[in-house]
Amino acid sequence: MYYKFSGFAQRLVGATAAAAYTPQGLKPIVSTESPAPIFGTSKLASDLPATDSFLSNNKVPDLQKIFQKADGLPVHLKRGMPDRLLYRTTMALTVGGTIYCLIALYMASQPRHQ
Repeated sequence: MYYKFSGFAQRLVGATAAAAYTPQGLKPIVSTESPAPIFGTSKLASDLPATDSFLSNNKVPDLQKIFQKADGLPVHLKRGMPDRLLYRTTMALTVGGTIYCLIALYMASQPRHQ
């Protein structure tokens, strides 16, 4: 016996094999035509410019050589001075924010003077 979920009764009910394999009224796609464009400004793929205009040379092999070099540096510092500046700025902001939060917590814990 086959079962399907009944949206009306909110439980499983007996069904035929065809109804059980297409639950909730889902039917196989019959039409192979593409739907009409929703917006009037849609362009066909043949009208678009060639993709070569925005493609550049692949930088991944060069970056792999830099990041996979066994020089003992952590990955977030491998590219030199810009990485060091970003790392130190992040650490300074983190320490500064922690200190600020602790000061704000201390001030909030003190009773108010009247």
